[in-house]
Amino acid sequence: MNNPFFKNKGPFKISKIFKLLNINDKKKIDNLKINDIKDLENALENDITFLHSKKYSQIASTTKASYCVTLNNLSHFLPKTCKTIIVDNVLLSMAKITQEFYPNSIIDDFDNTVKEISKTTFKKKVIYGKNVLVGKNVKIGKNCLIGHNTIIEKNVVIGSNCSIGSNVIIRNTIIKDEVNILDGCVIGKKGFGFFPNKDKNTRYPHIGIVIINDNSEIGCGSTIDRGSLSNTVIGKNTFLDNQVHIAHNNKIGNNCIIAGQVGFAGSTSLGNNVMIGGQAGISGHLKIGNNVHIGGVSGVINNISDNAKVMGYPAKNLREFIKNNR
Repeated sequence: MNNPFFKNKGPFKISKIFKLLNINDKKKIDNLKINDIKDLENALENDITFLHSKKYSQIASTTKASYCVTLNNLSHFLPKTCKTIIVDNVLLSMAKITQEFYPNSIIDDFDNTVKEISKTTFKKKVIYGKNVLVGKNVKIGKNCLIGHNTIIEKNVVIGSNCSIGSNVIIRNTIIKDEVNILDGCVIGKKGFGFFPNKDKNTRYPHIGIVIINDNSEIGCGSTIDRGSLSNTVIGKNTFLDNQVHIAHNNKIGNNCIIAGQVGFAGSTSLGNNVMIGGQAGISGHLKIGNNVHIGGVSGVINNISDNAKVMGYPAKNLREFIKNNR
């Protein structure tokens, strides 16, 4: 799928990328043009990707990318069809490359193309409140409602039979059919990815989007960050309670129930039919299986297998938790 929110300035010759990273290994430089920058799973031939942790070694072994930015001790996980670019700091190098392909990806300013919905073609198609603003190229399906003081920024897609509450901001997002977004949500802003520096912290570019699938509900005051290279995805028939935070690149499965004030760090995948109690915290880069139950106020710092029930900090088997806390 072409990215409707960020324009790709490529292709670029691989020699330009080597120069950008201050690498002078002429033996590895060819005339290949790199079309795009993508994650390991979605990269295609003539794309560039990255591998920064052995957690992703299995996906790395099947990547179709032509080049991969990685560490020397991780290069053996990649297929022979993928050439390596060895660096000291993978994520910082990828930030430089991403900004070359997508120079606007670091910017998160307001959309100055918006206009009052009453001055658009939606005025007879949508039921809306006061002070609703809509950007260019927005698509809204049939039978939708939009509350007061809500902003739908450029290129956002909203399906049919959706309800968008008051004081909501939506950008860089595709919403499918029969979705409810309750009051005060902010969806599609850049994620909390940066490189700490005593003089000036550097933001990581975010070119991913948010996808919210059919029949889902996002509770009041919840925030969903767009992805960095991959997308942030909310599955079908998944309900988020109030004040839930979904960080960049998370993949939330179908039929999940997530109670209030749950927080997800980035790049974690959640299976189907998962239930999470209020105020639980989920660390980043984890895999949580199907049919998992996580008790309230738990801290999840490890992967969880299918059908498990856990609670506590760190989250452990529910029976063990109850036994130790009688």
